[in-house]
Amino acid sequence: FWDFLILFFCLPVVIFNEITKKRLLGDMSCRIVPFMEVSSLGVTTFSLCALGIDRFHAATSPQASTRPIEQCQSIIAKLAVIWVGSMTLSVPEILLWQLAQDTSPVSGVVTEYCTMKPSSNLPESIYSLVLTYQNARMWWYFGCYFCLPILFTVSCQLVTRRIRGTDKKSDCRGTKHGQCEGHLNCTIIALTIIYGLCTTPENVCNIVVAYMSPEMSKQTLDLLNLINQFFLFFKCSVTPVLLLCLCRPLGQAFMDCCCCCCEGCGPDSTSSEGSADSKLKTEMSSSIFFDKPRETPPPLLALGTPC
Repeated sequence: FWDFLILFFCLPVVIFNEITKKRLLGDMSCRIVPFMEVSSLGVTTFSLCALGIDRFHAATSPQASTRPIEQCQSIIAKLAVIWVGSMTLSVPEILLWQLAQDTSPVSGVVTEYCTMKPSSNLPESIYSLVLTYQNARMWWYFGCYFCLPILFTVSCQLVTRRIRGTDKKSDCRGTKHGQCEGHLNCTIIALTIIYGLCTTPENVCNIVVAYMSPEMSKQTLDLLNLINQFFLFFKCSVTPVLLLCLCRPLGQAFMDCCCCCCEGCGPDSTSSEGSADSKLKTEMSSSIFFDKPRETPPPLLALGTPC
C-alpha cells in the first residue's frame, strides 16, 4: 500500500517538475515527497526485519509443525509499529527541504527546484537538530536504510539454515509444510535483493556528492537526484509484483479476487464448487505471515448418502 502511495503521489509530481520546471503543489510537495520517499525506505527496512524475525521464530519453534495462525490484531499491531516508526524517523525531512527558484542565464526562464536547507524561521533548538540531521543524513541513510535490512536478513537466514542443518528431527523436509517454508525464505531473500539493488545507486551517489559536491555542477546533482528517485519508483513497482509471484497463496488470493470482480456474482454450481475448492486450498496454504496451515476439515457427506 505504501508503494502504491509513492507511485500515485510522488511519481506525477517528479514528472511534472521535469517537464514544466514548475513544482506541483509548490513548497508542500518539496516537503511531502522526500518525507514519503524516506518513509517508504523505513517501511521496507523494518518490514524485512520483521519478516526475518518471523522466519527465525518459525525455524526455532519447538513445535513448528503445529504453530497456530497469527491473529489479525497482532499483525495490525506490528504494521502500526512499522508505519509509525518509519514516519517518525522521517519527520526531519519535512523541516529540511524548501522550495527555491533559479533563473536560467541562457533562456531567462525561471525554474523551481527543491533545496536541502533548513528554514531560518524555525526555533533555535529545532533548527540545530535539523542541521545535525542534515550533516549526518548520508551515513544515517547508509546505516539504517541500507546496511540494517541487508545484514539483518542475511544474519537471520544464516542462523535459520544453521539451526535447521543441526536439527536431528528433519522429518518434515519433504512435506508440504517444509516446501512452504522454503518458498517463504526465497520470497524474503528476493525482496531483499531487489531492495539492495535499487538503493545502492542512491547511497553511492550520496557518498560521492558529500565529498565531491563543490566540484560538481547543479545540473549533474539534479540528474543524480532524478536517477535516485526513479530507482525508488522502480523498487515500488517491482516489489508488489515480485511478492505476488513468489508468495503463491497471496498471488492466488489476489487472482481469485480479480477473477471474482471480472466474472461478477452469481456463478453456476460448477464454478461454485470450483471456487469453494480453491478457497479451501487457499486457506490451507501458508501465507507470508503464517507458518502452519489450518487443519484439514473432515470430508462433507453429500445429501442423501446413507450413514
